[in-house]
Amino acid sequence: MFGYVTVNKPEIKFKDFDVYRSFYCGLCRELRERYGIPGQISLTYDMTFVVLLLSALYEPPTKKGTSRCVAHPLKPQPVRKNTVTEYCADMNVILTYYKCMDDWRDEHKPLHYAYAGILKNCGNMHMSAYPEKIQRIRNALEELSSLEKQGETDVDRVAGCSGRIMEEILAFRKDVWESSLRRLGFYLGKFIYILDAYDDVEKDTENGNYNPFLEKYKIEGFEEEVRRLLMMMLAECCREFEKLPILRYGDILRNILYSGVWCRFAAIGQKRREEREKEKKC
Repeated sequence: MFGYVTVNKPEIKFKDFDVYRSFYCGLCRELRERYGIPGQISLTYDMTFVVLLLSALYEPPTKKGTSRCVAHPLKPQPVRKNTVTEYCADMNVILTYYKCMDDWRDEHKPLHYAYAGILKNCGNMHMSAYPEKIQRIRNALEELSSLEKQGETDVDRVAGCSGRIMEEILAFRKDVWESSLRRLGFYLGKFIYILDAYDDVEKDTENGNYNPFLEKYKIEGFEEEVRRLLMMMLAECCREFEKLPILRYGDILRNILYSGVWCRFAAIGQKRREEREKEKKC
């Protein structure tokens, strides 16, 4: 999870943004209560989207309140929490833990290994409640690691591993909506992976790290090719989303899926163009 799935703030109503923030703060508080500060710092906007989506679909009883935190010590912030928030807090930490362990095995990053150990010690009781999901997430991460070591250049194949992880996270219950949620999650996970690879390609080139776009990013038309891939992924996401009987929070979710997810892509492209202009002037 990388924080790419968020709102387009200039295009959202004030009251809707307040609701969005309240779910974000609710997830933050739930992570703190279940996993302490180590869990709290794993918070992402991507998982906030999952909380909103599943809360809108299943409409569980939601507690409303206020809370102060380090980021907002003086003014209490509105908070919304429910059973979906608890589930997403667990998924957030499970994903963070196994991603850190994967980074440790592949790149021997000691800080990632230490952080993973802290997360496990803080929340092993909650994490152990999802053995099947954990196994599927581990399998997808292991396949992703294997493909990266092989230098796989088929971005669709590599991104599919990320898709299966997000698919598993969105499959909250085994019910009539599971199929649509899995497909939505699969294509959203692929979107996140492709956008992250597009974002990091220069840095990965400099550091000698794997990236499926290493051979393409300097070719003319690269940005348009990535845009086309991302549009294909989001078209599938939105198709499945519109099948769901969602009324509550619908405007917020559509702001994210139809607009917000493109903000980072636009920002990355703008930054690259500015850097190229500076290089030409130099």
